[in-house]
Amino acid sequence: MTRRYVLDLREVDGTRAEAVGGKGAHLGELSRIDGIRVPDGFCVTTEAFRRTVAGQPSLREQLDRLSRTDPDDGEALRTLGARVRRTIEEIPVPGDIAAAITGALARYGEQDAYAVRSSATAEDLPTASFAGQQDTYLNVLGPEAVLRHISRCWASLFTERAVVYRRRNGIDHRTVHMAVVVQRMVFPQASGILFTADPVTGNRKDATIDAGFGLGEALVSGLVDPDVFTVRDGEVVARTISVKERAVQPLPAGGTRTTTVDARLQERPALTDEQAVRLVAIGRRIEAHFARPQDIEWCLVDDDVRIVQSRPITTLFPVPARDPGDDEHHVYVSVGHGQMMTDAMKPLGHSMWQLTAMVPMHEAGGRLYVDVTRRLASPATREATLEALGKGDPLVRDALETVLDRGDLVPPDPGPAVPPSAAAPPAGPPDPIPTDPALLTGLIARSEASVAALERDIRTKSGPALFAFLLEAFEEHKRVLGDPLSIRAIMAGMDATWWLNEKLLEWLGEKNAADTLTLSAPGNITSEMGLALLDVADAVRPWPAVVDFLRESQHREDAGFLDDLAKIAGGTAARTAIDAYLDRYGMRCVGEIDITRPRWSERPAALVPAILDNVRNFAPGAAGRHFEEGGRRAREKEQEVLARLRTLPDGEWKAEETRRMIERVRTFTGYREYPKYGIVCRYSAYKRALLAEADRLVRAGVLAEREDAFHLTFQEFHAAARSNRVDDGLVQRRKEAFRAHRALTPPRVLTSDGEALNGAYRRADVPDGALTGLPVSAGTVEGRARVVLDLADADLEAGDILVTPFTDPGWSPLFVGIAGLVAEVGGPMTHGAVIAREYGLPAVVGVAGATRLIRDGQRIRVHGTDGCVEILG
Repeated sequence: MTRRYVLDLREVDGTRAEAVGGKGAHLGELSRIDGIRVPDGFCVTTEAFRRTVAGQPSLREQLDRLSRTDPDDGEALRTLGARVRRTIEEIPVPGDIAAAITGALARYGEQDAYAVRSSATAEDLPTASFAGQQDTYLNVLGPEAVLRHISRCWASLFTERAVVYRRRNGIDHRTVHMAVVVQRMVFPQASGILFTADPVTGNRKDATIDAGFGLGEALVSGLVDPDVFTVRDGEVVARTISVKERAVQPLPAGGTRTTTVDARLQERPALTDEQAVRLVAIGRRIEAHFARPQDIEWCLVDDDVRIVQSRPITTLFPVPARDPGDDEHHVYVSVGHGQMMTDAMKPLGHSMWQLTAMVPMHEAGGRLYVDVTRRLASPATREATLEALGKGDPLVRDALETVLDRGDLVPPDPGPAVPPSAAAPPAGPPDPIPTDPALLTGLIARSEASVAALERDIRTKSGPALFAFLLEAFEEHKRVLGDPLSIRAIMAGMDATWWLNEKLLEWLGEKNAADTLTLSAPGNITSEMGLALLDVADAVRPWPAVVDFLRESQHREDAGFLDDLAKIAGGTAARTAIDAYLDRYGMRCVGEIDITRPRWSERPAALVPAILDNVRNFAPGAAGRHFEEGGRRAREKEQEVLARLRTLPDGEWKAEETRRMIERVRTFTGYREYPKYGIVCRYSAYKRALLAEADRLVRAGVLAEREDAFHLTFQEFHAAARSNRVDDGLVQRRKEAFRAHRALTPPRVLTSDGEALNGAYRRADVPDGALTGLPVSAGTVEGRARVVLDLADADLEAGDILVTPFTDPGWSPLFVGIAGLVAEVGGPMTHGAVIAREYGLPAVVGVAGATRLIRDGQRIRVHGTDGCVEILG
């Protein structure tokens, strides 16, 4: 086969990235779009790069070392990268490759000026742009200079920034190759960058333009502040004109230099409004072609727009898919913020949650959102919706009010008028349920019976019959979850909590009094889970050999390491305690709403750091003492509050109502956590059956490995079980998308225009420099911040304050050993807040950027009553 070392841009399209790299493929594709002008040129293919560096043993050795280097070891990366670049630049370009390049130059104009631009195969990808990671050289004159700069482009594959970027995006250096784009230079009057969606807000209706004089390098390098235009619906809606003192211009002998702009021109706009609107129209054509928002580099030459690059904007949070023809404005609220799990989910995870949820949910960026448009647009339901969502998370309410204030939502069509006589009477709230623990005993018994039936019946199901069975099981799942009595029991505890906090603030001036009154409330399955791990530590603590074994095994991925415990002194007792814990709680894990996450029963080593912390930080019998102490403090607080109330006007009535509400909150508040436990018990049964089905598909050669099934939706998994096939490339595409989704931060509120909103507290009562959040568990504590992103990496000591992105029930084992909690996500009734109150931990949640703004090891003060965090040093 004839090797192609040079391809004309007109021969290239988007399918040729392996031959011409991401930039070359995009430029070739751009040149095929009607009305888009791209400077002429050609690509030096990756085959030329591979041929040039082949047979260089020292280079292979250097790349192997580079691939093994820690991405955080900056000094090693700099040294190794520089060595690789030097090796590549010193390799002479083979004669036949050089001849192909100089032949192409002769066709275009040997003495013309060219831009020589790197184009790596891992560049301008839909999930990682690699913008600016490799080198570009402008105004290169003559064949010798072009060849020299091609070698420099090849070498730039290993700049420090490119190496680190690849490592952090999970891309092997040895699999990436470099092409080079050689294009005729254009010498523009103005140039810049066009984003076809606002890169800050995410709004897809707003296009933004950065513009400056001369070559675009002045903007890219930060030499000048650009003019900024915002264009919406064919009109410039905002503009900022900067003083542009400098520009980058070509030199006659090649290369570029920075020049001073004539003082009379510095404040002149680089573009007219008409040019800005025309540029955005071109950008919309490119966006439509690639079917996603684009980051476009452009030049203006004699009022004619030339496009010199276009790549996907990879930082935008995706927008939920809509039905064809739906052009209404939609508003979505994050499910993950309410569930205290904002990580991206794999397709099987989010599709299973959708199928078992009580309301329709929409996927975007691996997260789930609920469409609240109709409820917000209707005056009849708007305030109740804001009130309910605001109680869960005030930032959600603030974000929604921002949308409402703009008037974007159209009230729904009320339909034909209904005669008053035909209208049903308004339904009032149901009668309160009695404060009777037996109600909860019955609810739990019914849930356990339903789970037991599921586990019994699912054992015999496989293949398509399994999926048919699961669809029926999901209906039972929703029936149990939606049991009206269960919902009323949850609301009884929440209503009593709100009543106590409201009335005791009004009558006694005491904030968040219910936090102490609910300490050690009975029947909380999640707080019991944390205390039970203290009992496991009691079984481990007396045996030093077991402690050492667990310390060495805490990074094991499999469950088999527990089998080795029997060989160690004390190991049998420790294994019995761990097994008992896993029998009760092994179906749980961090991020448990995603069925694809490994459960503790699958990966028990995830619990080992918490067990070791408990061994180190507590004395035997700590679980019982902890629960007793909480109960004692709650009883003392109750007596104190009732005594103070009796001294007030109508004191006996106030005291009796408060006593009744305290009894009610202590009866019902623990049940708040049980339905979630029931869900994950059912998920455990679903997962065992689905993994067995995945194993069957692996044996049949349909899947490469069982975890590949996690990258299929439930519906696709079902189809694979029926047909014994999966579309080629689907799993790999999903893996790449999941990797990209993990890097995105989901907003609390998202609009169909792509605008991401997170709300603001708008408070003036926070100390200067403090981080604002939501008070969810009263008290003030000062201590060492431990920033923990993964439960398996926890290393906590008594008095530490846990700082983490979110705390779903899987984090609860850590709560017994900490002094306070700071989380980026949460509300007063989310799981982390409930357990913090159960344990008496001062806690502030909803602290934006907490894990970034607070450094691990810093001393901080958590104001759990007032909702702020001070960084002390």
